[in-house]
Amino acid sequence: MKYFVQVGNEEVVVNIDGDGVRLGNELIKAHVEDVSGTPVHMVTIGTEVHRVLVKRDRERGKGCYALWVGGYRFDVEALDERSKTIRELSGDKDKPTGPAPIIAPMPGLIVRVNVQVGDEVQPGQGVVVMEAMKMENELRSSSGGRVKTILAQPGTAVEKGARLVELE
Repeated sequence: MKYFVQVGNEEVVVNIDGDGVRLGNELIKAHVEDVSGTPVHMVTIGTEVHRVLVKRDRERGKGCYALWVGGYRFDVEALDERSKTIRELSGDKDKPTGPAPIIAPMPGLIVRVNVQVGDEVQPGQGVVVMEAMKMENELRSSSGGRVKTILAQPGTAVEKGARLVELE
């Protein structure tokens, strides 16, 4: 099956078949195993195993997902050929626009906001630190942009899915 996967500004054509995953002309041996009853997947690439948390991001549109790998969030859009063609013919009405907001992946307490309105944010930059389950988690931007709005304040409790920082 062929997919068009976009991460940030980069689009990659991914072909999945019985032998693995083909990125362009490169064949990569890969295997995905679901962890029953959870949004977690164990992804084996070659000899490396990665724990990947996958959540559908309905707010950003069809085919959009938030992936957490190694503490980093990646906003990904994956469309099959049919969906991509429909989107192109319909004028990209459902295509997500602009940088992805920083969203709380779980309920917790805001410890620190590392940016101010107007700051330039780079992909992978730590933006907010929140405490959840007695651990501090640094939430990083999956895309670059300028801080438009800060909705999170240190010392406040937030629910899962709460918008913390908006970028433009």
